[in-house]
Amino acid sequence: MTELSALADRVELLRGTSVLCVGDAMLDRFVYGSVDRISPEAPIPVLFIEREMAMLGGAGNVVRNLVALGAAPAFVSVVGDDLAGREVTRLVGEHGEIDPCIVVEPGRQTTIKTRFFASHQQLLRADRESRAAIGDAIRAQLLVRVERLLAKAGVMVLSDYGKGVLADPVAAQLIAKAKGLGKAVVVDPKGTDYTIYAGATVVTPNRKELFEATAMPVNGDDEVVAAARHLIDTCQFEAVLVTRSQDGMSLIQADGQIHHLPAEAREVFDVSGAGDTVVATLAAALASGASLLEGALLANVAAGIVVGKVGTAVAYGEEVVAALHHEDLTAGESKIIPAQPAAEMVDRWRRKGLKVGFTNGCFDLLHPGHVSILAQARAACDRLVVGLNSDASVQRLKGPTRPVQSEASRATVLSSLSTVDLVVIFGEDTPLEMIKTLKPDVLIKGADYTVDKVVGAAEVQSWGGKVVLAELVDGQSTTNTIKKMNGH
Repeated sequence: MTELSALADRVELLRGTSVLCVGDAMLDRFVYGSVDRISPEAPIPVLFIEREMAMLGGAGNVVRNLVALGAAPAFVSVVGDDLAGREVTRLVGEHGEIDPCIVVEPGRQTTIKTRFFASHQQLLRADRESRAAIGDAIRAQLLVRVERLLAKAGVMVLSDYGKGVLADPVAAQLIAKAKGLGKAVVVDPKGTDYTIYAGATVVTPNRKELFEATAMPVNGDDEVVAAARHLIDTCQFEAVLVTRSQDGMSLIQADGQIHHLPAEAREVFDVSGAGDTVVATLAAALASGASLLEGALLANVAAGIVVGKVGTAVAYGEEVVAALHHEDLTAGESKIIPAQPAAEMVDRWRRKGLKVGFTNGCFDLLHPGHVSILAQARAACDRLVVGLNSDASVQRLKGPTRPVQSEASRATVLSSLSTVDLVVIFGEDTPLEMIKTLKPDVLIKGADYTVDKVVGAAEVQSWGGKVVLAELVDGQSTTNTIKKMNGH
């Protein structure tokens, strides 16, 4: 079996890999609220809406996962000339790492999946979509754009959600173009006829999809292998990677190799989007030069991460490395993560009913005053996130001789404290943008401030949070410590 340390090194090689993703883009909308009564009009709950959010779904979620892993994806898809289509285009544009080629088809309905939640439970999903094949003129545009991007791509992903972008004969034409250039093709399939993907390098059905495509039993290991071999023989695939929920994954290769990988998830909250994570990780790994087995092992670890999150989540490279080392993301250096994965962690905590607090500072030379404020901050919440000024930010705020310690050193010291659950470094002069991203329930600052002077106080209060002013320890400051060190 591949050594975990070698796999961890492989994660770094995913950065900058060129992956072309073609498929059905959609808009995933999430509506969160609370239910405290039944409608007088019908025996149904009344959802009091508190907040809404939207993100890229379908093939767009594959691309989001590629970005999270550090890859450099290109994205070709088709949307309608409607509000949802413009929102998809805007969301793609927010990621500077993506090379977007979104074709607009007049009159087409962009797919929207709206999920309604209350008390951590999904109440309803409402879909609005078109499953019609794209028109001839649009298909011609799509093929031209793929041909332009395929030459520099390491791997091509076909993410088929059955919404018309990859309808016959598009998938076959794209696979032929890729094979002509010697490119690997990873397919997330849809429907029952996998001959439309004939010649692809690897397809990634789940157990249910494998059964529907082969009409063969898929309960045990041997049955899964037999069904996968049937697909390999009839469709000329090099491999089939079957995702099997609690039973992990099975990689069956045309050369006879068989690998059953146990499930990596510690807690399962939501399996939506896990297939997108598998496809993205496998594709990025192959583009980096990994073997099919190495790619499958990494994909299995990444899938175990996203099912522990809620919604169409992504797995970040740092999280994959931590999981490979069997680290808990609330222990040691793994507490130090970027803002977006921190926001996902905060959301996960909140869904467990935990109150999340936030405080910030330079924390240049940690002293008893810092320790006291952090202890008071942690006492005001269940989980504490510390925003840490970057070196450049400290220098602008404190002058050219500061900081004394680098941001990496300061973050490591903070993360070693039991009162601190996450450390997130920010480069701005104030933590306002981070506060807006994390949306903490409690904002903690030293009592040398008044509430109206605390950055982010108005925002936290606007979503029902509170501001806590922590008592200060007299005479304790980094400036005083430095003066004493200099003999002043």
